[in-house]
Order: sequence, then structure tokens, then C-alpha cells
Amino acid sequence: MRDTFQEIREKIEELEQELRRELAAKQEEFRYTVEKKRVRFSLEVQEAHRQLATRWTSYVYESGVFKILTIPVIWFALIPAMVLDFFVIFYQLICFPVYGIPRVKRGDYIVFDRHKLKYLNWVEKFNCLYCSYFNGLMAYLREIAARTEQYWCPIRHARLPKNTHSRYDKFVDYGDAEGYRRELKRIRKDFEGGE
Repeated sequence: MRDTFQEIREKIEELEQELRRELAAKQEEFRYTVEKKRVRFSLEVQEAHRQLATRWTSYVYESGVFKILTIPVIWFALIPAMVLDFFVIFYQLICFPVYGIPRVKRGDYIVFDRHKLKYLNWVEKFNCLYCSYFNGLMAYLREIAARTEQYWCPIRHARLPKNTHSRYDKFVDYGDAEGYRRELKRIRKDFEGGE
């Protein structure tokens, strides 16, 4: 009997493939290519984008005083994020080889490309850099934590979390003591797929 979690994960992977196909169609629709992680628009599209850019002074003025006053709070969050980023890189370098866990590639999660769009002013581009870093970092951290959990405590929860990570389908059921003891060694080595 196939594991229901595995079947659901396979459906999710099929949907992700469908999403990739849809993104490829959008790439064609908006006339850009991606070569070696670099995005290239045609000159005609670049010029059209430039004409749609909002002046940064208008953008700031239209944001309003209260939104502008929140900027230091938002940007202050980068300090702990960067510290966490450093420690997680260090953690992976030291611990993952000892456990036999394959390292997570940071560049697969932290993607900087939106700041190159010509229809964004420099304030919007700066905001895009922030969001790309912060959200990419969270995804990167989640995968590192997922691999760590797979190694140390691969047991599903009794109460399903709102979102599960990429490794969750490999875990044993909550309360399955025999399955845990029987499968632990195999699960600790099963780092194929799920990324």
C-alpha cells in the first residue's frame, strides 16, 4: 500500500511542474530569456518598461508619512536576519558533513533578479532586493531545518501544521513506534528529491 503522504507529495510535484510550464509561457509572453541565471529583455521591451517607471519622488510622496515612518522598523529586521544567515551557513558547514546530510545550495533559494526591471524606480528596486533576500533566506532556512529534522526526529505531528516542508512525506506516522525504530536509519540516508 502506497503512503498517502507520498501520493500527495507527488501531486504537489506535478503541480509544481505545471507551475514551471506556466512560468515558461509567461516568459514567452513578456519576451524575456534566462541565460545562466541572467534575465534578458529585448531592447523594445526595455524601452517600454522605462516609460512605465514612476519617479521615485512621486512614489515616496504617494506612500504617505506613516508608511515612510515604518521603514526603519522593516530595515532593522535585516540585522538579525543577516546574523541568522551567517550562523546557518556555519552550522551547515560544520554539522551536515558529520551527519551525512547534503548541503542546501543558498543560491537556489535566495534569488536576486527583480531589481533589474526597468519599470521599477530605485526605491522599488531596493525594496525588491530586501524582499528577495528575506523571503529567500526564510525558504533556505526552512530547507536546512527540514533536513535537520529528517535526520534527528523524522516523526509526523499528531496535529498537522498549517504548512509542511519538503521532507515531511519521508517521516513516520505519529505513534508508530515500531515504524520509527525500523525506518530511522533509512530515513536518515534518504535525501533524494523533496527539494
